Amino acid sequence: MHAIVISRPGGPEVLQLQHLDAPRPAPGQVLVQVLAAGVNRPDVLLRQGKYGGSGDVTGTVPGLEIAGVVQEVGEGVARWQVGDEVCALLTAGGYADYAVVDARHCLPVPAGWRMTEAAALPETVLTVWHNVFERGGLQPGQTLLVHGGSSGIGVTAIQLARLLGSEVYATAGSDEKCRACEALGATRCFNYRTEDFEAELQKKGVDVVLDMIGGDYTARNLRLLRDDGRLVFINAMKGAQAEFNALEVMRRRLTITGSTLRPRSADFKAALTAAVEQHVWPLLVNKQFKPVIYRKFALSEAELAHRLMESSEHIGKIVLRVNR
Repeated sequence: MHAIVISRPGGPEVLQLQHLDAPRPAPGQVLVQVLAAGVNRPDVLLRQGKYGGSGDVTGTVPGLEIAGVVQEVGEGVARWQVGDEVCALLTAGGYADYAVVDARHCLPVPAGWRMTEAAALPETVLTVWHNVFERGGLQPGQTLLVHGGSSGIGVTAIQLARLLGSEVYATAGSDEKCRACEALGATRCFNYRTEDFEAELQKKGVDVVLDMIGGDYTARNLRLLRDDGRLVFINAMKGAQAEFNALEVMRRRLTITGSTLRPRSADFKAALTAAVEQHVWPLLVNKQFKPVIYRKFALSEAELAHRLMESSEHIGKIVLRVNR
């Protein structure tokens, strides 16, 4: 099969198209012919050798989410059959013609959805569901602030929170990105280059902040939280270190939490996948929620896809087309 391999830790140029033996499913797994694969920020960190706990990434096939057709079913798999269309979460291996997946981490491709759309779902939807709704405990009628609102995670969080009854604010790096966030349901999106989101939201306050920025945003986020508010980290692009007033956290009963999905156990991901199928998949039937696809690349153009991801020029998701 064709696959994109990390030849060594480094820049986008280290992604090389190679011929590899196709994998075979172990018990509890399915073999999927990949038709599309999502490109995510953790793929970039993995390629750079900076993803926590990844070890030596040389020879690794990146790719955390795919959509395609089941080709072979491992022993003990009851739900899926050859020919089923699925999208799935992986720890790696998605940038390839074929991938093996824990059968419990597969979800049915919604009827009428393109494979490129379905491939943009698993990583972002599972991340948002766990961090915003499980760890963050966002409830209908509460208010969410999403930093990086135009990212794949951001556009997912905005849409799901609005559909499930919350008010959403966001930040993004250009007026164009802000308008896109507002078109998706954000009450207001602040251009962080020209506006002070803290000053704008100070009187209102928010219940949950989904933050991928870190650094000096941390103290500002905490000041914006209402009593019993929750700050949830999924990245720290401006730095992992921050200073804040611990006494204020205590006095106002604030929660600071966060998570990374890739290192979690297979059982945890199976339970999270089941929760997403129960709570989110019904919203996909009539495309009440849908991913925003910014650009599609051929598998052989993975380097270009990563360069676009690193530029942060995109709005929504970047997807690789495979076996086309």
